[in-house]
Amino acid sequence: MKKAEQNKKNIVGKVCKTIFFTIALIILFIAVIIMYKANSDPDKVPDVFGYKPMIVLSGSMETSIHTGDLVFVKMVDTTTLKKGDVIAFRNEADTVTTHRIVDIVFEDGKQYFKTKGDANNSEDTNLVAMSDIEGLYVGRIAKAGNFLMFMQKPIGLFITLLVILVIGLLWLYIVSRRDDKKYRKEEEKDRLEFEEFKKQRELERQKENKDM
Repeated sequence: MKKAEQNKKNIVGKVCKTIFFTIALIILFIAVIIMYKANSDPDKVPDVFGYKPMIVLSGSMETSIHTGDLVFVKMVDTTTLKKGDVIAFRNEADTVTTHRIVDIVFEDGKQYFKTKGDANNSEDTNLVAMSDIEGLYVGRIAKAGNFLMFMQKPIGLFITLLVILVIGLLWLYIVSRRDDKKYRKEEEKDRLEFEEFKKQRELERQKENKDM
């Protein structure tokens, strides 16, 4: 029973390690792609398999999207966008804004989008051209953007790396202690088995002497 429980614990431990390292590799892979694309084309928001992460810096879309959230937009065929969709687009200042489409208009045979922040009282001044659209909003991670902005600062990066280092050292310490405890337990088991073997041998020897 104890052996079965120990095997179960070992399997759970291996699964947890596999999941941890898999997630870490995925995050590292995504970070490398983003950094590569950001350096190769600074004028575009880098994407990973068609999805673009963005940090929300204003509260114009509250209560749907909050300041400090990390939002994800998907690159789509702009002709499929419709009224009510939330899109990310480049504004006149060449910064990215995430607002809702409130109307679709045509001027000089071209299609444009009229947008508005959910928390704003008025619509955006300029129309959004199809070429300015970065993607369709598909989801968010609340306040994750604040963490990413914190990491961009030297002190934030230092603290993050320090926390990762401490967690790694604690992990190694716990694993080392567990393995040491397991080794000592097996060593004690072997010693007891050897003592029992010696005892049995002594009893057999005594029995043989009596028979003689």
